[in-house]
Amino acid sequence: MQILKLNDDSFGTILTNMLKRSPDSYPRQEAAVADILKNVRADGDKAVFAYTEKFDGAVINEENFTVTPEEEKEAYEKVDPELIGVIRRAIVRIKAFHEQEKQKSWFMTEDGIVLGQRVTPLQRVGVYVPGGKAAYPSSVLMNVIPAQVAGVPDIVMCTPPGKDGKVTPTTLVAAKEAGVGTIYKVGGAQAIAAMAYGTKSLPKVDKITGPGNIFVALAKKAVYGHVSIDSVAGPSEITVLADETANPRYVAADLLSQAEHDELASAILVTTSAELAEKVSEEVEKFTAKLERKAIIQKSLDNFGRILVADNMEEAIRAVNEIASEHLELVTRDPFLLMTKIRNAGAIFIGDHSSEPFGDYFAGPNHVLPTNGTAKFFSALSVDDFIKKTSIIYSSREALGSMHEDIETFAKAEGLTAHANSIHVRFE
Repeated sequence: MQILKLNDDSFGTILTNMLKRSPDSYPRQEAAVADILKNVRADGDKAVFAYTEKFDGAVINEENFTVTPEEEKEAYEKVDPELIGVIRRAIVRIKAFHEQEKQKSWFMTEDGIVLGQRVTPLQRVGVYVPGGKAAYPSSVLMNVIPAQVAGVPDIVMCTPPGKDGKVTPTTLVAAKEAGVGTIYKVGGAQAIAAMAYGTKSLPKVDKITGPGNIFVALAKKAVYGHVSIDSVAGPSEITVLADETANPRYVAADLLSQAEHDELASAILVTTSAELAEKVSEEVEKFTAKLERKAIIQKSLDNFGRILVADNMEEAIRAVNEIASEHLELVTRDPFLLMTKIRNAGAIFIGDHSSEPFGDYFAGPNHVLPTNGTAKFFSALSVDDFIKKTSIIYSSREALGSMHEDIETFAKAEGLTAHANSIHVRFE
């Protein structure tokens, strides 16, 4: 990995390069997505089935659009029972974490006034799960379980079928274990359009969550407003903040755990130790040479992988907060103290043995995290994403009477005399 001295020039270049990975940088794909959305909105199922045959090579119609109980049984027979057990144990941990996020409705009273906030789950949520060569049962769990905990009554899933018209078995098993209702065999931008606008076979949802390629990301961005979405996710990223006490072999392995995702993935080490920087770079080369996805890893590291050597920890912390990484590992002498100085990160992993994949699969917190610097203002997917809050307001005549003149004055100051009159008529 390239080692650089942390300064304004090197850091500015890194931030500029990372922004090139944004979904906003793909105008050609954006135009193609716009056409797909328009056609699905106009032609519904007909367009969805046509795009599924064009892009996935599967012949889908109204009769085989949804996964059947027979297909579910077949999937369970194909998936290793040991993996099913792992999925079930992961569900327990993920659910236990998200149970802590639940919010309750509340009310307050004062002299003839009742105010409150009613918390209710969304009615219908659509989860998107990639298909093809990739199978990510962990992403199924991370998107479905917080919706379940929130109390969403209707959770559906869209995932692209194989050429045989069937869903990836591990994806299907994870979905059923997590409690998905109906599973539709459609992927890509056409799946997002179907969930956002609704078709004869796939009713409109209230919110769409889940990862996908650039076409899926752009489609989610385009339909926002017709439905809610979790976020417009970019490529995966990790930043490790380490000092001379860190194990270079561990750090290198963790950096590569994200670099293998995608040629656009970012892996950055920020350290106060020049010696550690050299050792990590050597370990990265050793690991990369023998890992299965070494071609992807090498391109990721060449384009978006860097080691930055800072003069001191204060400078390193400033850089980390500006990067606002999806995943941030703190591998230092006193990582818990350092954690209090971190303002911007999707998830913070503390200490030698809290490696990023622990969070991906089994720790419990959600692994759907803000990317591309958006951790400065976005949060991890949570139960909050699947609820809505409604204000409750009641006033007696006496309570309103004590403040009606103030309200009328306020309304008139804004030129809204009908507002003022609405109050005034009650006290004529």
